[in-house]
Order: sequence, then structure tokens, then C-alpha cells
Amino acid sequence: MTRPCRVAVLLLSVSVLSDSVKGQEPASLTVYAAASLTDSFRDLGKKLERNHNGLTVRFNFAGSQQLVAQLEQGAPADVFASADQRWMDYAREKGLVGGGSRVFARNRLVVIVPGKNPARVRRLEDLTRPGTKVVMAAEAVPAGKYSRMAIQKLAAAPGFPPEYDERVLGNVVSQEENVKSVAAKVQLGEADAGFVYRSDVTPAVSHYVRIFEIPEQYNVVASYPIAVLKAAKHADAARRFVELVLSDEGQRVLQHHGFMAVVNSVNGKQ
Repeated sequence: MTRPCRVAVLLLSVSVLSDSVKGQEPASLTVYAAASLTDSFRDLGKKLERNHNGLTVRFNFAGSQQLVAQLEQGAPADVFASADQRWMDYAREKGLVGGGSRVFARNRLVVIVPGKNPARVRRLEDLTRPGTKVVMAAEAVPAGKYSRMAIQKLAAAPGFPPEYDERVLGNVVSQEENVKSVAAKVQLGEADAGFVYRSDVTPAVSHYVRIFEIPEQYNVVASYPIAVLKAAKHADAARRFVELVLSDEGQRVLQHHGFMAVVNSVNGKQ
């Protein structure tokens, strides 16, 4: 073998060794997150990619209960962000979570109706009228559980009939697997009213719906926990994403998308 050939082979060997140390392919981070986090987490994923050259962040957005079911079946993921503590605790009990979880955001419920409001819903009490088509998330979905809790609270509120919860639930025509589907049905006029998170009323949605606030004392505040998964193949990148979500920058992004930020979360104070 001639000297130039030996040099070329040596350089190629060093290059291959270097690639094997660094990783031949860019790291890919997989985040499983509640559907209500879609817009905010996509923004945060882009920020992390810009700050870490070669990193690709992929998301799977669905109802928290669906995500846990997929993880139980062995679906590969690095981070899990739930819309309630119940499903995070379940994931931990099943040995899916590697360490502790942190609450990184909170959310409130609102009721939305189509912009043209064909059912003429003018107040929350009108949701009991016969024939009013109400849509909400299924009870296993965090938003569905919270919606039912809020309705029960309203049944005890002044001016609301004591059977308010039964009458509203009697008007439910569809129970969705995630809260984004509830917002979509109301936006498209397929329902007269729906219970969604405040963050689901994005600028795009707000053009087509009207919002009815649920009084604070009868509302339910959702807490969102996040954790690195035990089977994470890219644990370092997973921790960086969690740190970004909890950072001041991450909290501003969440607030921009309608979430209630967790104050001083970076310092462990919530």
C-alpha cells in the first residue's frame, strides 16, 4: 500500500472512531405530552433544537391516559408530561418514571360556544336547557375529570339548580379522548358548548368561539407534572428539555399560550 493510501485509511479510521464517540446520528428526543400542551411544547422544542445543534425533538400529543397506555405497551419515549398528577402517579407505580416529577404549569377550565351561538347560550345555567348539545372530554381524561368536578361545584352555587350537574351531563352528546377534540367540535359548530382549558382557546380558535368563564371558586385548577422516563435513551437531552420547561424562559412561553406559570419553579418553589 502506498503512503498516500495509508494516510487516507488512517484519516478515515480516525473519522469513524470520532463519529462513534460522538454518535453517528444526531440525538433524537421523544416527548409524550398531554394534548393541551401541543402549541406551547412545539415552541419549546424548537427553542431546545436551536440551543443544541443536531438535536431533534419529536412529540406525541394525546390524552394523558392514552400516552400512559402506549408507554405501558413499550412505546419508546424520553419525557412524559401529564395534564394531571393521577396519570403521572400511575406511570410511576408501573415503573415507567425514572425519578421525581415536577409541576411546571397550571390551567383553568372555561366553557366555549360557537361564535354564532345557535343554541343562544348566554350563561352557564343555559347548559341545562333540553336539546343543548354539550361536549366534553371522557372521564378518564384529566380535562374530563376536572369538567365533572366543576359542574358538581356549580350545582351548589347560588342561582344554579341543585340538579345542575345531572342536567348538564344529560345533555352531553360526545365524550372525547382529548380536550383538543372538544375545542375542535365546538369550533366547527358540531356542538353547542364544550368544556376546555383556557389554553385551548388559541388565537386561531378564538375567532370562531365565545368564552364563558367559570367563577374561580367553582373552577378546578389543573396541575401539570413532567418527568424523565426510566427507559429514556437520551436522558441528558430529556433533562435539558425539563430544565427548559421549568426555566423562566419556558414559563414565559407557557404563559404566552394561556397557562398559569409556576412561580419560581426553577428554584424549587411553587
